[in-house]
Amino acid sequence: MRTLYMRIIVITMVIMISSAIIAFLGTNVYYQYYLKPKNDEKVTSIANDIVAIYENNDSQAIEAYLNDMTELGYTFYLVDSSGGAELFGKSFDSIDLQAETVHNVLNGGTYHGIAEYPWRPFVTGFFDNKLENTIGVPVNADGEQYALFLRQNTVQQFGEMRLFLAVMLGLLIVLSFLLVLISTRFIVKPIDKLTAATRKISAGNYHIKLNVSRRDEIGRLARDFQQMSDNLEQMEEKRQEFVSNVSHEIQSPLSSIQGFSQALREEDMTEEERRRYLSIIENESRRLSQLSRQLLTLSFLDDDVKVEETTRIDLPEQLKDVMATLEWFWRDKEIAVELETVPEKVYGYPRLLHQVWMNLLANAIKYSNPGGTVKIYGITEKDAVMVTVEDNGVGIKENDLQHLFERFYKADKARTRTKKSTGLGLSIVKKIIELHDGTITVESEPGEGSKFHVRIPKM
Repeated sequence: MRTLYMRIIVITMVIMISSAIIAFLGTNVYYQYYLKPKNDEKVTSIANDIVAIYENNDSQAIEAYLNDMTELGYTFYLVDSSGGAELFGKSFDSIDLQAETVHNVLNGGTYHGIAEYPWRPFVTGFFDNKLENTIGVPVNADGEQYALFLRQNTVQQFGEMRLFLAVMLGLLIVLSFLLVLISTRFIVKPIDKLTAATRKISAGNYHIKLNVSRRDEIGRLARDFQQMSDNLEQMEEKRQEFVSNVSHEIQSPLSSIQGFSQALREEDMTEEERRRYLSIIENESRRLSQLSRQLLTLSFLDDDVKVEETTRIDLPEQLKDVMATLEWFWRDKEIAVELETVPEKVYGYPRLLHQVWMNLLANAIKYSNPGGTVKIYGITEKDAVMVTVEDNGVGIKENDLQHLFERFYKADKARTRTKKSTGLGLSIVKKIIELHDGTITVESEPGEGSKFHVRIPKM
C-alpha cells in the first residue's frame, strides 16, 4: 500500500465490506425484534384460517384437504392424539419437537415456533426448514383432535426471488469493485501529474502546463499549482535579470577603476590628468559602495526584517531635517523647496521613512530644471496619511511609469544614466512603503513635472 491508488482501493473496499456486514447485522436485529414477531402473527392467522375453513366444511378428508393446501406454498405436519404423524408437502430438515409442545397443541393451545425460534446470523433463521420453526394449532377432524404444524415453503415462495437477489448482490459487488478501480484511477491521475510536475520544478524547470479541467478540490489544487509554477517562472526570470543587472552595474565602475589605474602608471602624465583620473576612481568607488549598500538594503527589506519598533514620528521635523541635509543640492541649482502643511504625526520606522523622503526629494531636485520649485505637502485621511512630493521638472513618459519601481529600471536612459544612478532608489522606496502596509503612486506628464503620492495607513 505504498501508492495512493492502492490506498484508496483498499480503504474503499474495506468500507464497502464493513458497511455490508454492519447492514446485515442491523437487518438481522430488525428482523429478530420486528419482522419475526410480525411473521409469526401472520402465519398464525393463516393457520387459524386454514383450520376454520376445514372445520366449517368437513366433507373432505383432512389428509386430502392438507395435500391440496400445499399448492399454496405451505408445508404441514399433522400429529394425532396417539402420536402418529403425517407430512404434507416438502419434508422438514429436522422434525425434532418436544412432546410437551405437541401435547399442548392437542389440548387447544397455539405453538409460536417462529417467534420463539433462536437467533441466527444474517436472518437465516427465516429460511430454516425445521419443525420447531413452525406454527402449531389444534384441528378437529371426524371427531378426533389433531395438532397441525405449518410453515411457508420458502423454496417454493421465494426460490426465484432468492436467486434474483443472489445474482443482483453478486453483480453489485463485482461492478462496485470494478468501478472503484476505474474511479480511483480517475482521481489519482491528476495527482500523478502533480507529482511529475513537482519533480520538474525541483529540477529547475518551471515551464509546466497541467491542463486539468476538473472543478473539485484536486482541480483547484492543480490550478493553484499551475499558478505557483507560473509565479516561480516569473521569479526566476526576474532573478536572472537581477543578476545580469547587478553584474553589469558592478562591471562598469570596475572597468573604469581598472582602466584609470593602469593609466596612472604612465610616467608622462601631467599632475592635472593624474588628479582627474584619481577623482574618477574615487567617484566610481563611491558608486560601488552605494550600490552595495542599496543591495544590502533591498535584501533586508525583502526579508521583511523589522529591527526596530514602530513609533510616533514628527513628520514636519523629519521633512525639515531631510531638506536641511539636501540644502547644498537644491541651493546649487537655485531651486525653491517649499514645505507646506503636512500631518503632524505618523507611525512607522523613523530610519526607513527618512530614507523614503530623502530619495523622493533628491530625485525631485535632481530632475527639476534650475530655478524650478519642489513642493512637499500632505493631508490626513480617515484611515491614512497622504504625503505628496511635487516638482515641475522634466516629467516621466507614460510608458516608463509602469516600470518606474522595478529594480535597475532607468527611465529615459540616454538622459538619466549618470554614474551616480543605480536604478535601485525607487525600488527601495516602494519596499519601505509596503513594509508600512502603504502605497506609492505617481502622476507625471513629460515637461510638466511629477507628483509622488505616499499613503501610509494610520496605526
